[in-house]
Order: sequence, then C-alpha cells, then structure tokens
Amino acid sequence: MTIDASRITKVREQSGAGVLDCKKALEEANGNVAQAVDILRKKGIAKAAKRAGKIAAEGAVGSYIHGAGKIGVLVEVNCETDFVAKTDAFQSLVSDIAMHIAAAAPQYICSADVPGEHVEKEKDVYREQLKTEGKPAEMIENIIQGKMAKFYKEVCLLEQPFIKDEEKTIQALLDQKTAEIGEKIQVRRFARFALGEGIEKETTDFVREVQEQLGA
Repeated sequence: MTIDASRITKVREQSGAGVLDCKKALEEANGNVAQAVDILRKKGIAKAAKRAGKIAAEGAVGSYIHGAGKIGVLVEVNCETDFVAKTDAFQSLVSDIAMHIAAAAPQYICSADVPGEHVEKEKDVYREQLKTEGKPAEMIENIIQGKMAKFYKEVCLLEQPFIKDEEKTIQALLDQKTAEIGEKIQVRRFARFALGEGIEKETTDFVREVQEQLGA
C-alpha cells in the first residue's frame, strides 16, 4: 500500500525515529501507525524518542578540509552534557558528519528548513515536466510527492544516506548514537565552502576515496 506523509509524521511524533525508518516500519505494518511504532521500539530505533524533550546545549564544532583546501566544512553538533561532548565516540561522530557534508554537499539540515518558495519552485518544475510527458492530471500530484521525497533526500542532511554506510540515513545515525550514548544528539548548523573550479570532480573523487577505504 502507499504510505502517505501524514502517517509517517504520526509515527515520527510517537517514536522519534527518522523518516526512512518510519516509512519502512509502516510498510511492514501495512500502514498501521501503532504497529509501526511497536516495530520501531522492538528494533531499538525508537529509544531516541525518550530524549526528545531534553535540551542539547553542549557539543562541539567540527571541521573537515579536503582537496588541498578546496572543500571545507564547519558543523556544530549538540549533545546534553560537556562530559559526553569530550568523549571519543562523540568527537568521532562530529568528524564523520563533517566529512559527510564535504562529500554529499547538503543545502539544509532537514526538510522543514527548505524555504517554501524553493519547494514550490521544484514542484512547478516537476509539474511542467510531467505535463510535457503526457502524464494524466490525476496522477501528477502523486508522482510529484515521490519526486519531492527524492529531492529532500538529495538536499537535506538528515535524509541523506550516510557516506560510510548508505544503508542508514544521517538521521538514523543520530538516532543510533543517541541510543548508544544515552543523550539527545542533534546537528544545529553547518557551513560548506568550495573554492575554485572543478569542485564537482573533487567531490566525486572524494566520495570514491571514502568508498575505496571502506572496501565498497
């Protein structure tokens, strides 16, 4: 069955899990929200929800430089205590996220951060493309929803597949680390800088290097 955005939102609110995990759980539960939440809890993915109300006011600013200074990233990742912020596990996570941003070049943290005018512009482009292709009017809006999901996956950090493990998103990675470390972890902000020409090639080469190091 088709899993609509409203059901995914309900599961996210109740479980604190990422969009992709919620969608998979709903598919497994045939669209039943309560069952989907239970599935996430049994898998341990919903443990992060217990920290949802906590304030993540500590953390660290991480950096990553690649391509002889042609690509640079600064990212702020927050946790709840200074103690956790200084641990190797947290510092490693910050470094991984900075490296991921350098490689994947997200524009926003999450879909809620994408300006409305940007969203509408993308929808208009898709709508015109589909009309040109002769798609039936009653199908166009449903197709656009699928295209927008792909769009968010490309431009939003939390919805991107993690460069070191493409089976999980950055949101899933944060949920996993929140459960392991026992504190709420969130990405507050980031900046990615690219210098000179040929940056697309630099980024492609960088992704290839990481995959080769991981034996992908």
